[in-house]
Amino acid sequence: MGRAFEYRRAAKEKRWDKMSKVFPKLGKAITVAARDGGSDPEMNAKLRTAIQNAKAENMPKDNIENAIKRAEGKDVDQISEVTYEGKGPHGVLVFVECTTDNTTRTVANVKSYFNKAGGGFAPSGSLEYMFARKAVFEFEKTVEMDVEELELSLIDGGLEEIEENEGVLYAYADYTQFGEMSKVLEDLQIEVQKASLKRIPTNPVEFSEEQLEEIEKMIDKIEDDEDVQAVYTNIA
Repeated sequence: MGRAFEYRRAAKEKRWDKMSKVFPKLGKAITVAARDGGSDPEMNAKLRTAIQNAKAENMPKDNIENAIKRAEGKDVDQISEVTYEGKGPHGVLVFVECTTDNTTRTVANVKSYFNKAGGGFAPSGSLEYMFARKAVFEFEKTVEMDVEELELSLIDGGLEEIEENEGVLYAYADYTQFGEMSKVLEDLQIEVQKASLKRIPTNPVEFSEEQLEEIEKMIDKIEDDEDVQAVYTNIA
C-alpha cells in the first residue's frame, strides 16, 4: 500500500502544481463542508480539515473566507458530490470523485475521458469492494516524536497503520474514524499538514512503464477537469 500510495501521491502533486486548477477545487470542498456542517471550523471537523488542506496549498485567506461565505448563497444547494467508476487502458480500475453544480456536464466530460482512452464506465457500486475507504493524516515527524509511543496513543482514534517516508508520517484509519482520529491528533497537539478520505486499492496491480504512461495520460485528463476532486486507481 505504501509504494502505491507514494506513486500516486507524487504523480498527483506534480500535476496539481497548477494554482488555477487547485484553488477552485479546494474552494468547492470548503463550500460544501460549510454548507453541510456550518461555517464555524471549531464545530465542523470537515470544514476545519478542508481549510487546513487549502492552507497547505498556500491558498490565500481571502479565497478561503469567500468559499465559506458561498455556503450561504442561494446556489449552494445545486452543488452535489458524485462518484464515477470505470476501467481505463489495460484494465486499470478507476474511481473518480467529483463536486459539481451541473451533473449533466460532469458525467458527459468524465465519460468522454474514459471513452477516448479506450475504457468506459462501470456500473455504480461495482468497484466499491475493490477499494478500502481510509482516513489518511499526513504530518511531520519531529525529533522528539517516538513513533511507537505515538502508535499506542493513536489506537484510541482508530489507527490501523502508520508509515514513514522522508520524515513525514502517514496515519491510516477506517474512514468512519475520521473525526475521532482528528480529535486525538489535536489533543496530542500534532500539526496535521493534510487530512483526507482516500480509496486504497485492496488488490493493487502491477503495470509496465509503457502501460503506466498510457494510463497516466487518461488520469491527467480526468484530474484536470474542474469538477473532479480526486481520482483513485488500483495501480500497485
